[in-house]
Amino acid sequence: MRVWFITGASRGFGALVTKALLDVGDAVVATARSPQAIVDVVGNHPRLLALRLDVTRAWEAIEAAEMAVLHFGRIDVVFNNAGYGLLGAVEEATAEEIEDLYRTNVFGLLAVIRAVLPHMRARRSGHVLNMSSIGGYFGHQGWGVYCSTKFAVEGLTEALAIELAPLGIKATVIEPGFFRTDFLDGQSLAVSPHLIDDYHATSGAMRGFAADANHNQPGDPARFARALIEMVDNPDPPRRMPFGSDTVRAISAKNAMVDAELAKWRGLALSTDYPAPSTDAA
Repeated sequence: MRVWFITGASRGFGALVTKALLDVGDAVVATARSPQAIVDVVGNHPRLLALRLDVTRAWEAIEAAEMAVLHFGRIDVVFNNAGYGLLGAVEEATAEEIEDLYRTNVFGLLAVIRAVLPHMRARRSGHVLNMSSIGGYFGHQGWGVYCSTKFAVEGLTEALAIELAPLGIKATVIEPGFFRTDFLDGQSLAVSPHLIDDYHATSGAMRGFAADANHNQPGDPARFARALIEMVDNPDPPRRMPFGSDTVRAISAKNAMVDAELAKWRGLALSTDYPAPSTDAA
């Protein structure tokens, strides 16, 4: 039996993964701002510990991690799932909107990592799963600020994987595409009310796409939950794990674009090094 610590577990991926884990026999410390909301969705279960956690409050993360270890004896997997989206052009987003988004998606994730890692290091075992997005690998119009938070999560996870490997702890960044969850609903998505006409064809078009795509996304959340568990079961999990055909296509397109751009500008890129020492005889 593994012990999972999940943030944002009252809905969406967090609730679905919690249910799937209980079904396969694992224990779950499921956290959200309202523990009762978790119980309302998942139900009462002897292997479920529902705790209050607002990830923007670092002290609550420390308390929740301590309570998890006190209750189950350890934390084997932490799934940093809490977060939300912000739709709007980069220029349209206000300073307050940007700061609030980073407070949850980046600083909140870091708070949970810092709270859980001491317990994992003590046991020289564990797996850190950080929720990113298709937007953490490929920037999209209308999602610039949101993508920037997920790019941060990608970089943090890559560094964590290197730092934690000698300690027996793994780290994986999770990159789901568009799944039929409530992500595009008001509870998980903030839409900047500030509109600039010059962005009508780019971020404006994305606003329309998001409204039309809601609950018509190609990804099956239940399949995601099962696939995530299968990945964690593997003794050699990936450093980054995309989920969804749209994410796979976006990664392939991004890699091809980067390769082509590098080939075009390679000469200029290499021209900035100091000249190699001369090997000519004196």
